[in-house]
Amino acid sequence: MKITRPGRPPAPSLNWAYFLDVDGTLINIADTPEAVLVDQTLLDLIENLHRASGGAMALVSGRMIADLQSRIKLPQLPLAGLHGLERRDSSGRLWVHAAPPATKSAIKEALAPVLARHPGLLLEDKGLTLALHYRLAPRLAGYVHRFMGRFANAPEQGLELQRGKYVVEIKPAGIDKGTAVAEYLAEAPFKDRRPVFIGDDLNDEHGFAEVNKLDGISIKVGKGPSCARFRLPDVEAVHHWLGEALKGTA
Repeated sequence: MKITRPGRPPAPSLNWAYFLDVDGTLINIADTPEAVLVDQTLLDLIENLHRASGGAMALVSGRMIADLQSRIKLPQLPLAGLHGLERRDSSGRLWVHAAPPATKSAIKEALAPVLARHPGLLLEDKGLTLALHYRLAPRLAGYVHRFMGRFANAPEQGLELQRGKYVVEIKPAGIDKGTAVAEYLAEAPFKDRRPVFIGDDLNDEHGFAEVNKLDGISIKVGKGPSCARFRLPDVEAVHHWLGEALKGTA
């Protein structure tokens, strides 16, 4: 992974295709996934950019689509959830990549005594994935990564580890935010547009790498190493940059 070169991204265009992470990119990260706030100003920005770009805008998140929809409340908006394991296209069709239910149940059973011993850990069952959050117990980071890594190190299970900010997630292998972006770019209205991916976390590196292959605009939010080509400092800067695309459209 190379270090992002400093610099603000170029002025946005409504002719591009926009793929946006949510937590840490469009909204500030909270102590728990349920505690985030989505205000009306952000909802208006998302709706207006989606409309003005001809529908070439999608949210690509680690959250479930149902969770995103309950917060964003725009039924026409393309959404990719669980790092691409579920994807709603621009026509409303849902595409799903799932792990065997028995595998997930076995992992939950193995985690039960761990959660009992360490109440600062939070297990989030997202349906297709299991995410173990340790934001409230950061001293347990090494332990959490080693424990969850055991499941990803069993090739016959077809699983992989997805690392994020104070969270480790077990998910089906080979599907990520980059594959979600590629699937969107094969469809209207995203096809033949220059792609933009904005994210803040390790799991967004797949999205950055995909748009870099296509000479797109990859934007890392905040500090840290990344393969993204540009950088914005925080959530507020992301809102401002996206808003520039809408100037003169009202």
